[in-house]
Amino acid sequence: MRRKTSSALRVAQVLLAVVSLLVLGGTAFAWSKLNQITDGLTRSDVIGSGSNSPMDEQNILMVGLDTRTDAEGNPLPDDVLDQLHAGGAEDGGDTTDTMIVVHIPAGGGNATAISIPRDSYVQLAGKFGKHKINSAYTYGQTARKNELKAQGESGPQLETDSAQAGAKTAIETVQQLTGLTITHYAAVNLAGFYYVSQAVGGVPVCLKAPVRDSYSGANFPAGPQNVAGAQALQFVRQRHGLPNGDLDRIKRQQVFMASMAKTILSAGTLTDPGKLDALIGAVKKAVVVDTNWDLLGFAQQLHGMSAGSINFVTVPVVSITLKTPNDGDAVQVDPQQVQKFVREQTGAATSAPSSSAPPSSAAGDPALASYVVDVRNSSGVDGLANRVADKLAAAGYQRGSVTNSATRRTSTVYYGRGQRSQAESIAAKLGGVAVASDSSLDKDHFRVYLGQKYSDDSGVHPASAPAVMEPPAGGAPEITADGVTCVN
Repeated sequence: MRRKTSSALRVAQVLLAVVSLLVLGGTAFAWSKLNQITDGLTRSDVIGSGSNSPMDEQNILMVGLDTRTDAEGNPLPDDVLDQLHAGGAEDGGDTTDTMIVVHIPAGGGNATAISIPRDSYVQLAGKFGKHKINSAYTYGQTARKNELKAQGESGPQLETDSAQAGAKTAIETVQQLTGLTITHYAAVNLAGFYYVSQAVGGVPVCLKAPVRDSYSGANFPAGPQNVAGAQALQFVRQRHGLPNGDLDRIKRQQVFMASMAKTILSAGTLTDPGKLDALIGAVKKAVVVDTNWDLLGFAQQLHGMSAGSINFVTVPVVSITLKTPNDGDAVQVDPQQVQKFVREQTGAATSAPSSSAPPSSAAGDPALASYVVDVRNSSGVDGLANRVADKLAAAGYQRGSVTNSATRRTSTVYYGRGQRSQAESIAAKLGGVAVASDSSLDKDHFRVYLGQKYSDDSGVHPASAPAVMEPPAGGAPEITADGVTCVN
């Protein structure tokens, strides 16, 4: 007898599958096999016309669907549902229990995976009103399905056509919230998570303390361990009994995906034809991508990606106990705050107007316009990197990427070969911080790290920003695909 589970069972399946595409695209051996994925991948016309150049900025919306149909709209077999302990076809609904935007800067570079809590209470696209963001897909899908049923459509075609409408509503809603233009879309079904995690032989994870949860079935000791299949599902779906509820579940999801990426990039996976073929087969069975996505070109853009090139973050949250009129408790988010955070993490332009000085070199010294300056916030002060980047742009420097980084006490301007004097000029504008060489930087490219001791003279105090939930005591480690982070 199947055990009925909550709709949160599949909170992380999508990033598993698409990180597979990301990191497979970054390796010469696997790149030669990418056509095996593209030949049999299900496509959906959900992204409007626009530039399809893989060298442009990419903002990929990845969703994990709580659905019991495969990528082509056919019901999942009973034996598969039995293995997943997922109930029957009547259990669950087509909500997006995972929503992540992966940003890749123009020309390639480090990827930033931005998680959006599934219960974020937002204005949905269209005329559906304000609800939890994971229901955007459902509202769009259901409305279209009712129209198509009235026209006599049924079977797999009905499922795929209505799913397309759901995806469009989800895409538009995420664009409204983040201010980013979504360039590509990928969705994975229920079975995908199970099979992809099995294909790589399990994923290393680490827990700070032992857990036992009757809701998810999670029963794990403290410390490092390897999870796959049903255990992997239990690891990523648990939220009951965790100090920060769904936010801790998102951290579980992020560290799992980071470890998954590292596992795929390891020689043990890429040099094992059996594992690689199993991974490709799992992705093809489970994933739907937009019609316009040139995956071969995308793979070329990512060629050479390393494990440390994927950074995982979560949008800021005001409250996790927002009372709503019809949707129960939800997660409260501030759209302006979310868009500000997205700009800081990605350096991308969003639809939200900036309250700071415009990042244009026109108002400053034109002679400085050829110098690109990246800014890394290592201070723990919200918004500091964006304010400093705006300050340097107003002085005439070209704005580079702006992101958060691991905490450090001191501030430093890094420079490439022969450009110490230019770095000292930047340091002087920042109040006289240290400078240091970094041979990996290109000519006229500088990188600023803002430490805890940095004094921001912008006149903006962190307390003046909208209130957000403080991170758990002890701080939150940076999550990348370069190691295994222990979490709650």
